[in-house]
Amino acid sequence: MTLEERIFAFDHLGKRLSNLSDGEFDDLAWRVENNNSWFTKDHTKSAIEALCSFLELESLKNWVAKYTWIHEGAPKNIGILMAGNVPGVGFHDLLSVLITGHQAAVKLSSSDSVLIKWLTSELIEIEPRFEKLVRFEEMLKGKDAYIATGSDNSARYFEYYFGKYPSIIRKNRTSIAILNGNEKEEDFLDLGKDVFQYFGLGCRNVSKLYVPNRSILTRFLDNMNGFQLISSHHKYINNYDYNKSIYLINGEDHLDNGFLLLKESQDLVSPIAVLYYEIYDDLEILKTKISDQKDKIQCIVSQSGWYENSETFGQAQCPKLDDYADNVDTLEFLLGLYK
Repeated sequence: MTLEERIFAFDHLGKRLSNLSDGEFDDLAWRVENNNSWFTKDHTKSAIEALCSFLELESLKNWVAKYTWIHEGAPKNIGILMAGNVPGVGFHDLLSVLITGHQAAVKLSSSDSVLIKWLTSELIEIEPRFEKLVRFEEMLKGKDAYIATGSDNSARYFEYYFGKYPSIIRKNRTSIAILNGNEKEEDFLDLGKDVFQYFGLGCRNVSKLYVPNRSILTRFLDNMNGFQLISSHHKYINNYDYNKSIYLINGEDHLDNGFLLLKESQDLVSPIAVLYYEIYDDLEILKTKISDQKDKIQCIVSQSGWYENSETFGQAQCPKLDDYADNVDTLEFLLGLYK
C-alpha cells in the first residue's frame, strides 16, 4: 500500500465511526462496558468522537506532511503493549505503526480489548490488505522494535526485556491545572470536564490544581455540582467512600462536596475521587517547580491557555494527532527504523 492508500483507509474508518447507527453504537458500547465497567457508554462515545477528530483526511495529511518519508529497507515488525485506562487509548500507536507502513503485533490490555479489536476489524473491512499487517499476540518476543505503555513499575520490566531493541517505553504521567483567581463559573465547568472525564483515569486527566489562594477551592467545588452524576457509578463512589474514610480516621484536612475530595499535597497523582491542590505565592517559583516535574506531566490547562504551553480548560481530553504521549514523537521513531 502507498501512504495515500493508507491515509484513505483511515479517513474512511473515521467516516464509518461518524455514521454508526444508534443500534450499532449501543451494541458496541454494551460489549465495551461488559468487558470493563469503568468504560461507560458515555465514555465510549467520547472516545469514538475523539478518534473521529483524528481520522479526518486533512488532519491525517497535515500530520504526515511534517515528516520526511524515505523508506530504505523493509518494514519492521513492531510490538505494541497497550494500556487500558481509557477506551481505545492504544489506537494512536496502532495508527502510527500502520500509517508508516510497518507491521503491528499487539498485546492488548485486558481492560480495553473489545474496542481495539472492533476498530481493527472495521479497518480491515475497509482495506483488507491491513489483515496481514495486524496480529494480536500474548507474547511479544523477537520483534524489531517496541512501543510499551504502562506504570513506572511496569516500565522497569519493559526496560529489562525490550531495552536492547529500539523502543519507546512510557511511564506514569498525569495532567495539572494552573489557576490565577480570575476564573468564572464557565471556566470551572470546563475544568470539571478535564477532571471527571473517564473518571480521572487518563494521563490527560487533571489530578492536581495549583492555586494562588485557598478560597478558590470553595468556588471550584461549588461549581462541580453538575458532575454529581458521576457518584452513581459504584466503582467511583466506592473510591470516594474509601478515601474519605481514610482522611477522617487520620484527621487529615480536606474539602468535600459529596463526591469529590480536595486535599493539599506536594504529589501530582491523586487517587480516584480525590483532587490534589497546592498553593503558590510566586509564579516564577511555580514555573521552576513544574519544569522540574515535566517528565511526570502530560498536559497543563489554564483559563484560555494563559499559562505558557498550556491548553484551555476543557481541552485536556482533545489531543491532536501530534500530541504524543510522554512528548515522544512516535512517527519520527517509526520512520527512523527504516534508516
